[in-house]
Amino acid sequence: MAIDPLAFIDTLERRIGFTSEDKSILKENAEWGLEIASEMADHFYAYLGRDPEMNAILHKTEGRIHRLHETFIQWFHEMFTGMDDWGNSYAQRRWQIGIVHVQIGIGPQHVVPAMAVVVHEVGKKLKANHKSEALKEALERICMIDLAFIEQASVEVAAFAVLKETGWSEALFRRLITHGAATM
Repeated sequence: MAIDPLAFIDTLERRIGFTSEDKSILKENAEWGLEIASEMADHFYAYLGRDPEMNAILHKTEGRIHRLHETFIQWFHEMFTGMDDWGNSYAQRRWQIGIVHVQIGIGPQHVVPAMAVVVHEVGKKLKANHKSEALKEALERICMIDLAFIEQASVEVAAFAVLKETGWSEALFRRLITHGAATM
């Protein structure tokens, strides 16, 4: 059930309406994005740190929170630069970020509201810095693409684990999921 990250980002771009204009606007504001990245990381981890379960995950090993903070800054800035014009390298990196979230136990129930905090705080910075509505919309779209990678990684890892452990076919697994959802 593994996805092709490049095909996945292409699909998401079409679904969300992430355009070449969005990419240009983000690139034009890459320096500004880097300037505010650390502050956005502070908001993100402050929100997550208020939850006892997440706080334990964030501080499980010495220096983890510092490493995560630095990774967030890089991730945030890459949304503006696109790395390779939001191509294969970008998609592979987003997929790997999703896998790491699963590995350390950060689930969608944590990431989705934390991303909402980031979108909200970025919105305030955009307004305070007199940035355009077009930049706000481009950032919202790329944030949702990145969030979709994290969510999909959670689904894919769970499905892969079940298929590997049980030996079921993918078709059987999907049928069971569909049937199970219908009975809930």
